[in-house]
Amino acid sequence: MRANTVHKRAYNQCLSSLATRQLGPWCASEADLSEALEVSRTTVRGVLAGLAAAGIVGTDGARRRLIRHPVPEDYFPGLETETVAEAVERKFMQWVLQGDCRPGQVVNTAELARLFGVSTTAVREYLTRFSQFGLLKRRENSGWIFAGVTPDFAAEIYEIREMFELRSARRFVELAPDSPAWAELAAIEREHHVLLAEIDARYRDFSRLDERLHRLIHDASCNRFIRDFYDVISIIFHYHYQWDKSDEKERNRVALREHLDYIAALRSRDLRQIDQTCRAHLRTARATLLRSIAVGPLGGAPAWPRGSDAEAGEVRPPAG
Repeated sequence: MRANTVHKRAYNQCLSSLATRQLGPWCASEADLSEALEVSRTTVRGVLAGLAAAGIVGTDGARRRLIRHPVPEDYFPGLETETVAEAVERKFMQWVLQGDCRPGQVVNTAELARLFGVSTTAVREYLTRFSQFGLLKRRENSGWIFAGVTPDFAAEIYEIREMFELRSARRFVELAPDSPAWAELAAIEREHHVLLAEIDARYRDFSRLDERLHRLIHDASCNRFIRDFYDVISIIFHYHYQWDKSDEKERNRVALREHLDYIAALRSRDLRQIDQTCRAHLRTARATLLRSIAVGPLGGAPAWPRGSDAEAGEVRPPAG
């Protein structure tokens, strides 16, 4: 199973790279691909065989040629390419968002392992890593307690998120034009337009697309601490968004449009425009988060930090 996952991940990664290349000669050697994909040459040979069978790559004597560009149907589904750690992360987020989880609730490692279909070790490793951000607290005997988020905690998280996201966005635009990240960004942009056109029926699909965009940007940082931090961001924001359904469709519509502005700025590589669109979107996200906390299980009024945009009149706290 592990080898199969490695093959599929490498295959998808190779497809993303080929998506930005011109049709014609493709001179990458097995050694080059092994290094670029970070897999063995045996896996590379399997990838090349798959590309040939799909009619994407052909041979002209001893040389390879790119015959056609990949299409979405060529890729393996994302769930088939994720590692055990990624599966635990995804399933834990789903459990938090869909399980009516409340502050103070006990998180049982063995139960989660059975629910997720993984080992208790995999769950324990994830919870240990996740607990460093303060959302989980270890009990004296065993197990964990979901601590929840206060308005003050959310305000602190926002400051760090803005700093990390801006840094990651600047690193993103430094990527080479043939980086697979640009092809992924283009795919995400297309999905934004589709979802925006179908927003009345599919507005609840926004959270997954939101997570996908911001994770792509954070991954460009090549910094494991920033990447790990985004796990917390996903949980905090999307967990609390579920408590405020009053204007969910409209706020998701607004967020989609802000995302498209942000994506356009990234593609322009204009740092000033990137800074403006990123900050504008994050201000909206913060306002939504604080409103959601106010009506969520913790209750209470949001804490608006001094000198914030709220005081300047750019973002207003919710009434009451």
